[in-house]
Amino acid sequence: MQTRHRLTMQKLIRYAIVLVVLVAVALVATDAMACPTCKDGMSGPESQAIARGYFFSILFMMAMPFVIIGTFGSAAYFSIRRAREQQEAQQTVDSDS
Repeated sequence: MQTRHRLTMQKLIRYAIVLVVLVAVALVATDAMACPTCKDGMSGPESQAIARGYFFSILFMMAMPFVIIGTFGSAAYFSIRRAREQQEAQQTVDSDS
């Protein structure tokens, strides 16, 4: 029982150390610039507009795959639905005749 308690205590100490290190890194970390060009671009008075431009360009790039897949998916869905409705209408006309 004593060795089992010791192993559990050692794991707890390891997790505590890792947690303390992660918290220390999070508190000490500063802003990181992506590249020197971006850093130079952000030093001017128009840095707010440039940062906003970067933000929206990233959002646009992230949204494009969903927009493209959604467009083709909905086109396929409505095309299949329309074909099924036409097929059912044709079967109804054929059965009435």
